Amino acid sequence: MVFFLILVGALGYAADLFMSGNGTGVVFFGVLIGALIYVAIQYYSSGSQALAMAGAIPITKADNPRLYRIVENLAITTGLPMPKVYLVNDPAPNAFATGRDPEHAAVAATTGLLEIMNDSELEGVMAHEMAHVKNFDIRVTTIVFGLVVVVGLVADVLARMAFFGGMRRNGGGSNPLILVVGLAAMILAPLLAALIQAAISRQREYLADATGALTTRHPEALASALTKLGEYGRPLQKQQASMAHLWMADPIQPGVIDRMFQTHPPIGERVKRLVENKARF
Repeated sequence: MVFFLILVGALGYAADLFMSGNGTGVVFFGVLIGALIYVAIQYYSSGSQALAMAGAIPITKADNPRLYRIVENLAITTGLPMPKVYLVNDPAPNAFATGRDPEHAAVAATTGLLEIMNDSELEGVMAHEMAHVKNFDIRVTTIVFGLVVVVGLVADVLARMAFFGGMRRNGGGSNPLILVVGLAAMILAPLLAALIQAAISRQREYLADATGALTTRHPEALASALTKLGEYGRPLQKQQASMAHLWMADPIQPGVIDRMFQTHPPIGERVKRLVENKARF
């Protein structure tokens, strides 16, 4: 998170140099204030955005007693408020949690997940998602998502300024240094933001696995569910890279380069940790 703030600050300072030419600080503070305002808006609206992007439909106990009761029992076990429960009509097995805090949380599962999981495995998956709520990962990922978007927007503005004459000096001539900085901002800043986002998300996934196993006292069920996700996993029909970090398993099948930016640790490593620590759980 500190690296994110440094990155946004560096982009703001670069924008300040572009606009003022001497680093007065006006544009710099403008970028920081704008970033904070955007993250605040995202903080309150990201949950509904994620559910809409996934095509999630709210359900009641009468709609799907199996899923609803498992979530209800987990909420009682963990002492958390009952989250809203959603169903995503997608054959790809997956699940996610969203919201800004336990009082405004929601959990969702795909129809494909319900088809391949037995009750113990489904409980393990939903315990993992409830762990994200308990550990306030939903808040962390919301803020991280907002900062990623801010970095992308500022980098895009800097690149446009460099390419389309946003900064003209010396009798209308373009400054070559500004073009270089604009290119660097356009390419490097979003890459760094994606790397930081992926690193944060991977650690939170390990923590949610451990918390979920502690909740159910049945790490083998979660390990079995993860193994099935690895075997039967497929890309979601509605792929959204911006919310990939929210899902239980990576919803996008990565290529060789994409693995650097994976928001989830390898399923094999997650299963290994659960099995090796089952006695402790």
